[in-house]
Amino acid sequence: MRIHFIAIGGSAMHNLAIALHKKGYQISGSDDVIFEPAKSRLDKYNLLPEEMGWNPERISHDLDAVILGMHARIDNPELIKAQELGLKIYSYPEYIYEQSKNKLRVVIGGSHGKTTITSMILHVLNFYKRDFDYLVGAQLAGFETMVKVTEDAPVMIIEGDEYLSSPIDRRPKFHLYHANVAVISGIAWDHINVFPTYADYTEQFDKFINTIEAGGSLIYCKADKDLNEIVEHSKADVKKIAYAIPEHEIVNGITYLLPERTALKIFGDHNLMNLNAAKLVCNELDIDAKMFNEAISSFTGAAKRLEVISSDDLTNVYKDFAHSPSKLKATINAVKTQFTDRKLVACIELHTFSSLNKDFLKEYAGSMDNADDAIVFIDLKSFEQKRMEPFSEEDVREAFANPNLKFFNDAKELNAYLLGLNYRNANLLMMSSGNYAGFDLQELAASLKR
Repeated sequence: MRIHFIAIGGSAMHNLAIALHKKGYQISGSDDVIFEPAKSRLDKYNLLPEEMGWNPERISHDLDAVILGMHARIDNPELIKAQELGLKIYSYPEYIYEQSKNKLRVVIGGSHGKTTITSMILHVLNFYKRDFDYLVGAQLAGFETMVKVTEDAPVMIIEGDEYLSSPIDRRPKFHLYHANVAVISGIAWDHINVFPTYADYTEQFDKFINTIEAGGSLIYCKADKDLNEIVEHSKADVKKIAYAIPEHEIVNGITYLLPERTALKIFGDHNLMNLNAAKLVCNELDIDAKMFNEAISSFTGAAKRLEVISSDDLTNVYKDFAHSPSKLKATINAVKTQFTDRKLVACIELHTFSSLNKDFLKEYAGSMDNADDAIVFIDLKSFEQKRMEPFSEEDVREAFANPNLKFFNDAKELNAYLLGLNYRNANLLMMSSGNYAGFDLQELAASLKR
């Protein structure tokens, strides 16, 4: 098979390219810019384009397929050439289905917790040396790539994103996988550039349930009122399995599952609910509760999901991918609940299209109230890159409904403020889907005053 990737540098795209290369396919690709770690990974397998930019001469009848990344535009010259030649053009979720249509497919959907639930399942399956393929949205310990596709694995675990599949395929990715076992972790409005109302957004999850194969299983969070209503009204021919927070206790900053008192390396109500979802999926894959608990006790979390940057007896520093209001609130509450005797300094970088939309900003009201020191940072370049109208410090403070909130739009000033605080008996939580205008979190953590 000869396959060309348009926008090969994307997170999922470059991992899929490597996975297919390992499978023996002939892979080529193009992009206008490729950042690390994609650049080094592609180079390692000799898949890095020799020149950046788009060149229609790369597209010929010799190609068996073209895989189109979301980063490309509809007027991309390589895409236009592929269309003119009548080549088969896939989005990456469409191609993942092609690679897994003869396997049992587990698809994890929801507005939050997808990556963590998927990671937990992969960890447990790996612990028991099961043969499986996967697609996950973060780099995991023990896994070289974020995508694996083989001929022989009987099951594929897929993180099912609700965002669009490609510039020419406006269907949400998770609609294309046709799950045998599906998870919905919860619903919290996101991607307002695509789903301008909450009703538009929730409709995608209703449709997702209808894509589950007849006789399949739907595992869902019963703590989510709107999700429960959708599931209850669904006429889909599926087995419905609800989950909640498991019984547990917290002693000296460590969470234990009850009644077995299984010590965990993760914490927080949202992570415990994620754990229960993963346990129910594993049960569908013939891994019982006792086996699951033994394996999950060594799970340390997915990258950027309450990832520990540094830790000692007085201070922990975390980075987290939280960016939406629900994720922000859940992550802050998790750290405060786990360390009740420590002050919490929490900083969120508003970086996504939704979070930089002035109309959506009010959804953040009250989301940082549990932090002792609440900080919002916006890199002004983010507005420029997304061609959006900047808003003021007053707009942010009013939207978050927090008069004590601190606001920065200069990375150096933010860095200086954080270094000026005393972190004795205090934790620092840095949350973003961006990179804080590029400053080094490891260096920051090492320099904090205690």
